[in-house]
Amino acid sequence: MGLISNEYVRLLGAWPSPFVLRTRIALNLKRVPYEYLEEEDALNSESVLNYNPVHKQIPILIHGNKPIRESLNIVMYVDETWLSGPPILPSDPFDRAVARFWDVYIDEHCFTSINGVAVAKDEEERKAAIAKLEMCMALLEETFQECSKGRGFFGGDNIGFIDIGFGSMLGPLKVLEKFTGVKFIHPENTPGLFHWADRFYAHEAVKPVMPDIEKLVEFARLKFNTSIFK
Repeated sequence: MGLISNEYVRLLGAWPSPFVLRTRIALNLKRVPYEYLEEEDALNSESVLNYNPVHKQIPILIHGNKPIRESLNIVMYVDETWLSGPPILPSDPFDRAVARFWDVYIDEHCFTSINGVAVAKDEEERKAAIAKLEMCMALLEETFQECSKGRGFFGGDNIGFIDIGFGSMLGPLKVLEKFTGVKFIHPENTPGLFHWADRFYAHEAVKPVMPDIEKLVEFARLKFNTSIFK
């Protein structure tokens, strides 16, 4: 059951993180005022260690004095706590289960494949990671066609749970496209995703918080000491 809460909201995050981006989009969708606190060194941050002593990771949403951790968990909390703005998760239990399934898939397969391309030790390993990522995109293209039912987003007429989960990965995907020359989202191979991505980027809840691609490129060069980024 949703609650209307006037308690102070803070978000601990880091600008390059796709998981932090999920939280910011959800808060924007629900029109929740919040204070964003950039944590440049999350592993050594006193605030992060205090509010997330188990995993020592961002994002961390602090609602009043209550910390909520893990990006998908935070998005669900935001959806259930604030009635303002459109619903993020479907009301139907089956549709909710489907949305949660695909967001877990995105984290366990798509994100790990993106990371696999970035940290590959040799060309053979990189090609295998690229092939797995292309399979992810093909499967998500099918999922988009099924879930959108001919409308603009996975969630229908507005951004939903899968849109936030996958949309947060568009920046890292564009960085990989720049360095590998592979178009993972292509107008011929994945036409649904191709046009969806444009709509997602242009959405009023997304556009103000989506990281600049050139800044992400420079960040990747510094973070990953592999030949792909040199």
